[in-house]
Parts: sequence; C-alpha cells; structure tokens
Amino acid sequence: MELPGSSLQKACRLLVVFCALHLSAVLFYYLRGNTVGHGRSPEPPPRSQTFGRRESETLLPPNISKPVADCPDPSPLLLGPLHVEFSQIVNLKNVEKENPELREGGRYTPKDCKALQKVAIIIPFRNRDEHLKYWLFYLHPILQRQQLAYGVYVINQDGEETFNRAKLLNVGFTEALKEYDYDCFVFSDVDLIPMDDRNIYKCYDQPRHLSVSMDKFGFRLPYNQYFGGVSALSKEQFQKINGFPNNYWGWGGEDDDIYNRLVFKGMGISRPDATIGKCRMIRHMRDNKNEPNPQRFNKIAHTKETMKSDGLNSLTYTVIKTDKSQLYTKITVDIGSPKS
Repeated sequence: MELPGSSLQKACRLLVVFCALHLSAVLFYYLRGNTVGHGRSPEPPPRSQTFGRRESETLLPPNISKPVADCPDPSPLLLGPLHVEFSQIVNLKNVEKENPELREGGRYTPKDCKALQKVAIIIPFRNRDEHLKYWLFYLHPILQRQQLAYGVYVINQDGEETFNRAKLLNVGFTEALKEYDYDCFVFSDVDLIPMDDRNIYKCYDQPRHLSVSMDKFGFRLPYNQYFGGVSALSKEQFQKINGFPNNYWGWGGEDDDIYNRLVFKGMGISRPDATIGKCRMIRHMRDNKNEPNPQRFNKIAHTKETMKSDGLNSLTYTVIKTDKSQLYTKITVDIGSPKS
C-alpha cells in the first residue's frame, strides 16, 4: 500500500508536466501566428507601388503633386539659326493647330518644368493684319522652345488719329498686369522676326535690346544708342523710368527718349551678340497717319525734364473692346489725339 505522501508527489509531478505542455503549446501558436499571419502566407506589397520605382523614391500622399523643377537655362530645345522668309501664305487656323498647348488669349506655360520668367509680349498695332500673321507663325514656336511662361498682347489703336507707338506700349504694360503678375515685358514691333531662337525674349539685370542687327540696316547696329524694334524691361525697370513717353505722335524719337530715360536712371543696355541678335523685317510702305514727327528732336533734348511727369503717371486711355483668340489677346483702345 502506497503512503499518502507518495501519491501527493505523483500528482504534483503530473500537474507540472501538464502546465509545461500547455505553456509550450500556447507559445508555439503565438510565435507561429506572428510569423505567418495565423496560417496565411504573407502577401507582397501591391504591384502599383513597386513597379518601375526606384528604392530611393518615396510615395507622396494622395492629392499632393510632386514639385516641378525649374526650367533649365538655357533651354535644351533651342535650334539656333532659323530660316525666316515671308513668301508663304499663313493661315491662322493652321497656326492654332500647330500650337495646341496655347490657352485662350495667347497664353502658354511649360508643362514639364517651371518657367524662370513670366513674360508679357506687347505689340503696338494698327492695320497690320498680314504682318501679325507672320509674327504669330514664327514667334509662338520660338517662345515655347525658350520655355517661357508668356502671353501675347496686341494693343490696337482705335480711330484715324496719328499713331503713337510708345503710348500704346504703356497701355499694354498696364492692361497685361490687370490679367497676370508678369515680371518681364518684351515690347516688339509687329514686323520684326528673330532669326535665332537663342535670342531669348526675357529680361536681364539691365534693360535688354533684342533686335540688335536687322537686315534693314545691313545686320549692323545703326548707332550705339539705338533702342528700337524689340526690347525687354523688367517690371521694376519699367516703373523706375516712369514707363515710356506719351507725347510722341507719329514716327520716330520715342526710342531715343526711352534710351535717355534709362541712362538718367543709371541703367545700361545689354544686348546679344550681332549673330544671335539677327532679325528680319517684313518690308512695307510707311503707314498712313504715321509720318515722321517734326517735334521729335526737340522732345528728345528735354527728356530729363519731362520724364517725371510724362509716362505711366500721366497715362490716359479708354478700352473700347478686348478680343481673345487662342493665339493672342487684342485690346482696342482710344488713346486720344495730339495736343494742338
């Protein structure tokens, strides 16, 4: 017969063995569940998150776009020297089809990078529709290859009064800023086409003269102070000289007045070299009501006295209508008449 103590010891041993087995089973299933997901094979990450992506790239949260890098300077799209001629017939519908990225009003923004400048192209205008067709045909592709964010504004002088180029340019500056925060302004005659797309239609540290060597002048600068044709000024530069003069009615003189304003405000003129700065002029007869201004030489001699009171701060005009097409914004304005 077993003693009572022996039975108690045997029962304790069985209890210890049972507890050990239970603990082992619990630990086994706990570890197995953490490793393989309670009997299921581990699933790989969704293919859309890994396919074609470098390990160093991180996924952006939904609805947050990746920052766009600045456009390179210079643009890698430039071609250099261009063939420019005016014998072909230009159809504006075809020009629209060839420039599908343009938005209403002749606006364009590069889609693959952030443009370094926002440029308003201002064209003084009256009765030059055929010239405008050539300008739009050539310039839109050039400006897009230059990777500029730009808008084209044709400022059309209403009525039959004597033409006033500089005042129309002041109007263009003022009206363009009502639409968009441009930081650069290129003032271009409608009959001048650059012959090299490396002649960038943008602003620099100093006012920029872009039409350096025209075929009209044998591809030479006519004189060192010449600032006519196509020029670029930043918003700050333009405001510093109080814009352009408003009192030059008829042909000539306003370019020299503008040059004087820049000099009197301590600014110089920057230019591309004569090869890159080549441009071609569309030949034409002198416009009616744009005869040489007989007062231009006297006015040029008094720029220093008049520039403080004649310019942006004295500009008056009335907008008659604004028309927007895919290729440009046309603003027709009444700018008054010469003072008798």
